[in-house]
Amino acid sequence: MSTPSLLLFIAVCALATFATRVIPFVALARHADHPLILHLGRYLPPAVMMILVIYALRDFRPLLDGRLNAGGDGWPMILASLLVVVLHLWRRNALLSIIAGTGAYMAMVQLGWLG
Repeated sequence: MSTPSLLLFIAVCALATFATRVIPFVALARHADHPLILHLGRYLPPAVMMILVIYALRDFRPLLDGRLNAGGDGWPMILASLLVVVLHLWRRNALLSIIAGTGAYMAMVQLGWLG
């Protein structure tokens, strides 16, 4: 693939991604005070986050064969999740919480801690 074709492809992809992010805001701008939009804006983000937490922790089995499996692969995930919760309750900054939790998880996994 030539360089101009590749650049055109990247530009089209970037434009399509930007458009899919902007169109809902433009289309619903006149209805910002509608009760359904307010309800979705209030309850949808926590629901999506809960689904992501459940999905991330779906394979964690702390009790294996009736005993505590302290060396399991899920402990870095549990500790990083607890760090996210503590940081979020303390600072109320979602970006800080997510970055710190992701960094802690990746450090534990890459360095072989608790694994």
